[in-house]
Amino acid sequence: MLKNWKFWLGAIVSALFLTIALRGLDLAQVWVYMKSANYGWIIPGAGVYFIGVWVRTWRWHYLLRSVKFIPTKDLWTTVVIGYMGNNIYPFRAGEVLRAYVLRRKFQVSMSASIATILVERVFDGLVMLLFVFIALPYTPGLPEWLRQTVILASIAFFAALAIFLIMAALPEKSRTLYQWGFDKFLPPKYRDTALILADRFMIGVKSLNSLPNVVMIFFTSVVIWLLETVKYWFVMHAFYFTVSFFALMLMNGVVNLATTIPSAPGYIGTFDAPGIAVLEVFGVPGDIAAAYTLVLHAALWLPITLLGAWYMLSESMSWTDFGKAVAARDEIETGET
Repeated sequence: MLKNWKFWLGAIVSALFLTIALRGLDLAQVWVYMKSANYGWIIPGAGVYFIGVWVRTWRWHYLLRSVKFIPTKDLWTTVVIGYMGNNIYPFRAGEVLRAYVLRRKFQVSMSASIATILVERVFDGLVMLLFVFIALPYTPGLPEWLRQTVILASIAFFAALAIFLIMAALPEKSRTLYQWGFDKFLPPKYRDTALILADRFMIGVKSLNSLPNVVMIFFTSVVIWLLETVKYWFVMHAFYFTVSFFALMLMNGVVNLATTIPSAPGYIGTFDAPGIAVLEVFGVPGDIAAAYTLVLHAALWLPITLLGAWYMLSESMSWTDFGKAVAARDEIETGET
């Protein structure tokens, strides 16, 4: 991993965001607040978070129905392993690992399962934007960097959703279009492979071919992120400040939009800097905001990472399976998955 340019790019980005996050803070005072926190509040927060993970698992089960019917309980370990992978490897490598484990256990094409994961991410992004828009009327002042982030993210996620909806609603026309593109712009030796991959991807987005499916996926995504915001609320009670639930919704939306930026494993910096900044907008002193954000980050990261590692061992997997997952992703280019 240390020889991978992606790792070092993520490390640089994280270092930049950490510098922004900790600039001007009294780190000794931050540590005092962290030591004096009432960590008992993390327990109900973790419970709510894992309910959210179960809902995420059900949502993936729902998306995968067009590919293969897999009961939610059978997908649980795969989802947890994937989220663990996101926490310890850069560039959301856990998504590839999740698709790899799914192929390993249930013989599902990686290109099709990755398509469903991309649909998840688009809906997650749309819900994050919804949280931001809902909280804006309760926000005392919106920093310019946040305004620009919301604008750019809105364009990206709505464009992606539009593309997926068109592909699902007009599969034959979409296939004609991308086949024309492959024939026109790809060398002959790559055309058949590209067509196979695109066809498999189309299977993965097939769940968006009806309005009830779109509504169900969106509703489930809202439930998932409301549950995560409830965890923010529980952890807040471990510290010495109070903000509205709307403020925490804004924080949740902003930090999760920011974590789409390539960073070091575990979203170091990209989670913390915007989280602290949002709380400061609502009048929370920087030292308390930093202590809370760092503890919240750890509370989100540690439980599912430990559980995912346990599941890896129970599935007779090892850390080398990350490399196998990346290799399997590369095999997609040859049409073998």
